[in-house]
Amino acid sequence: MNEEITFALDAAKESMDSAMAHLEKEFIKIRAGKATPSMLSNVRVDYYGSQTPLAQVANVNTPDARTISVQPWEKNMLHEIEKAIMNSNLGFNPMNNGDMIIINVPPLTEERRRDLAKQAKAEAEDAKVSVRTARQDANKEIRSLDDASEDLKKNAEGDVQVLTDAYTKKIDAFLDKKEVEIMTV
Repeated sequence: MNEEITFALDAAKESMDSAMAHLEKEFIKIRAGKATPSMLSNVRVDYYGSQTPLAQVANVNTPDARTISVQPWEKNMLHEIEKAIMNSNLGFNPMNNGDMIIINVPPLTEERRRDLAKQAKAEAEDAKVSVRTARQDANKEIRSLDDASEDLKKNAEGDVQVLTDAYTKKIDAFLDKKEVEIMTV
């Protein structure tokens, strides 16, 4: 097979892999009833004038399935962390006991579960768009090659389509698994 065609296929596969990796990260942020430290991964704290990720100013743990504990490394950061969690729009009500912040993760309502399932579908659709864009870019690259025969180009486009279909199936399977996780009470 032509070297440029191989390069185009590799680039498409790499783009599709990164779309899957991004989808996995986004799915981790969508909570499914169980408390996880990653629920607070987007929380930024005002740390002496700069917006700093919560994980860089405190230790975030889950002592049980319904509780998140946030232990700041500096006691004077308790109030700032509490404020950042409340302003993060996650729907949590942090409790400050003077040493650490404790967050009780409420069970999800049916309506909230449906919203989270919709959010998961939207993220999966974004990943599919990225996969299709990678396919489009690879096909453009293949069509622009001057030194490859038409048959070689057609075969390469077929390979790109097979790759696209495989990643689309992976995304659908991943979404189905996440929806089951979200909807399970």
